[in-house]
Amino acid sequence: MCGILGCFIVLRNMALVGDALAHAILPGVVVAFLVVGYSPLAFFTGSVLAGLLTAVGITWIQHRVNTKNDAAIGIVFTAMFSLGVIGISYISRNQGVHLDLKDFLFGNVLGVADADLWLTALVTVYVILSVLVFYRYLFVSTFQPVVAETMGIPVRLIHYFLMLLLAFAVVASLQTVGVILVVAMLITPAATALLLSQRMERVIFLAAGLGLLSAVMGLLLAIVFKTTPGPAMAVTATLFYVFTVIFAPGKGLIAKAVRRQQLQIRIDREDILKAIYRTSQSGGVPTIALREKLEVSRLNWRRALRYLRRRALLLPDSLQLTTKGEDGAKRLVRAHRLWETYLVSEVGLNKEQIHPDAERYEHLLPEDVLNAVDRHLGFPQVDPHGSPIPRHASVPDFSLSNLQLGSQAVLSLAQDGSMVSAHLWREQLQAGQPITLVNKGTDFVEVQQNDRQIRLPLHIADQVNVVPEMA
Repeated sequence: MCGILGCFIVLRNMALVGDALAHAILPGVVVAFLVVGYSPLAFFTGSVLAGLLTAVGITWIQHRVNTKNDAAIGIVFTAMFSLGVIGISYISRNQGVHLDLKDFLFGNVLGVADADLWLTALVTVYVILSVLVFYRYLFVSTFQPVVAETMGIPVRLIHYFLMLLLAFAVVASLQTVGVILVVAMLITPAATALLLSQRMERVIFLAAGLGLLSAVMGLLLAIVFKTTPGPAMAVTATLFYVFTVIFAPGKGLIAKAVRRQQLQIRIDREDILKAIYRTSQSGGVPTIALREKLEVSRLNWRRALRYLRRRALLLPDSLQLTTKGEDGAKRLVRAHRLWETYLVSEVGLNKEQIHPDAERYEHLLPEDVLNAVDRHLGFPQVDPHGSPIPRHASVPDFSLSNLQLGSQAVLSLAQDGSMVSAHLWREQLQAGQPITLVNKGTDFVEVQQNDRQIRLPLHIADQVNVVPEMA
């Protein structure tokens, strides 16, 4: 139960709210004991009312008073918790009263009665049914509260309903792990599940399973090592989290280290490819001295050369690029120089500041982003240092979208790609004939040829090669 609710609590950044509600129910326990006496049902009712009062108080301060959100939570829950401690201390001084504060703080799993079990079972069923019935509302209001508002979903009401379920869970866990350690059962299994999956349904099942497993294994460990069950459960959940942090397939430390190593190996290969290309372009002869210049280890140098030759990017037993290797090197040089141009023209950096950023991002920018940057900059020919920017194979020397309104050009006979040629043929646009740009929108261009006006999508116009008329 705690694992299921914890998923929504963690994703809503409400871990501190869960902690606050766990501590703030003590006044409800005190009032219930004063009114009814020792009764699990009375404790449940009083605790829920105290939890709701705390949730309303926190929300009211956050929205009505100029106080930070975390400060509002700290103010309300510390006040409520202190009142509860004072109340329990006062009641415990009366003769014949056995209301131990540490049982509420840390739980007493060996003191669970049949009434507590039935209460926990009923609350668990209610929480699970509530999540199943209102899952879509909880999901949308968790990830997109603004969109949920526009859809007519009462986000504020869903928030209070989640606080109600949270209060139920805290009270149901009171006898087992106490108000302090229940936070571990709410947050830790959910945080662990979020490291293992990105699908919400799977995360909920994983969190529920991890919470159950932590409770059972924690109790068994407490019996074996003769220690307190509640803290043992919390420590077990934390150990699962630590294990996941290290070994999780996607987000674990080992997986991240492997990805960083793989990225560094790829960067070394690409740097070698680019250095060989630049040396050849400048009229030099690439030699093994490039390794020291690039600060690549001997092992990575040998691995990179084997990889490049295996992929037919380098000639065998030579540091000469193949045609495929030249294309790959040109792509890196293009990315570097385009990014330098963007940093100067759009960000406002000077030429001395741009090289390190461009050196890093040339390995990370995907092709579609590079094409978008190229198009945004107007297909520049040189970078800020005056070096030529290689053209991409799919980018024409002068695209139709580059024409100014009213300008005339000749539709080139050389079009790159069958998709462009097929689109021009379908629109009956004749190559070698003049064409005039008559309209240009955000996602289309409109051209005229032989008294016919044709509208083309902008992504097609970007790839249509034309020869502009000389002024």
